[in-house]
Amino acid sequence: MSLPAASGRISELRLEGVSRSYGARRALDGLDMTIKGGEFVALLGPSGCGKSTALNCVAGLLPLTEGRILLDGTRIDTLPPEKRGFGMVFQNYALFPHMSVRANVAFGLRMRRTPAAERRERVAEALRLVQLGEYADRLPGRLSGGQQQRVAIARAIVLEPPLVLMDEPLSNLDAALRLEMRTEIRRIHQTLGLTTIYVTHDQEEALSLADRLVVLRDGVLQQAGTPEEVYTEPANRFVAAFMGYRNAFELPVVGGDSRTVRLAADGLALTGVRRGELPGTAVACVRPEDLTVTETVTETVTETVAGTGTVAGTVAGAGGGVAGANTLSGTVEVVEYHGRESAAQVRTDGGHPLSVKTPARLAPGERVTLSVPPERVLVFAP
Repeated sequence: MSLPAASGRISELRLEGVSRSYGARRALDGLDMTIKGGEFVALLGPSGCGKSTALNCVAGLLPLTEGRILLDGTRIDTLPPEKRGFGMVFQNYALFPHMSVRANVAFGLRMRRTPAAERRERVAEALRLVQLGEYADRLPGRLSGGQQQRVAIARAIVLEPPLVLMDEPLSNLDAALRLEMRTEIRRIHQTLGLTTIYVTHDQEEALSLADRLVVLRDGVLQQAGTPEEVYTEPANRFVAAFMGYRNAFELPVVGGDSRTVRLAADGLALTGVRRGELPGTAVACVRPEDLTVTETVTETVTETVAGTGTVAGTVAGAGGGVAGANTLSGTVEVVEYHGRESAAQVRTDGGHPLSVKTPARLAPGERVTLSVPPERVLVFAP
């Protein structure tokens, strides 16, 4: 027996103007979203952005303040959760501690009065898919966190739901288990063709799992697109910052054309890609990993005579910046060892903090010259 693919059972889930308010506070504001059958969509954003609210509205755990939800053209937001038939995987597993793994997975089928023979077959297949067949008779308390989460996933998929909803299912696991479970969730999704909505605040998790990302802020949709689109072409400064553009410099606009723009002030000049209409001041955003260390000086200025600095020490690395690249200089303040690369905090000569990820070995107090290509600098309105 094989669990049937869910992709043929749903063509489309559509949210139209979905809003949810708590008194005067609007947790979700006019969300429009369409999910195709077999698609894995991640709702992404910081805590309090409305992603779990959206998931709970789809599940039927929260009523809508405005809008409607349609499944293959049929309105479902007026139905109670049990009538929607969706599978749900929670952050805290929500397993029955006194029941065996097999009984936990079979619980929903028992509630639906599925015949015993079919129930045994479907439970066995679901446990095989999550690679827990040998643990069927154990109690949840005797399993690891990752194994318990697999039981929760098996309990959701055994119902053969038209839609699986996952609310930050990996947040309680350690780093190694999160990586393992990400692979497992993607494998199960691909095997069954499940239609999945997945809530997370972890950008890396969303990028690795989803076919499409939906980024929310304060209940409002900021951008929807493929992981590559959102990562490389963020729609605005918020999305850019959330997708890893940690360095932001608000500077006056001093030149440019229809595609590029140049900003300069406080001894700092940057040329980048124009993202939308810009006023007289704009914000240049740069990822830490896009900064290249082109020069280091082991000691700083030891003597200044008549305004001329005398540098003591030796220069390590390349001598000079990359042709055509933006160049920034500063002093290393903090270095964190991350294995093959280091994360460093640099203070530019103009006093701006700068996050850098580099394979170069840096030390606090070193003077560094950094370069970044203009195409790796995105410039937004402030």
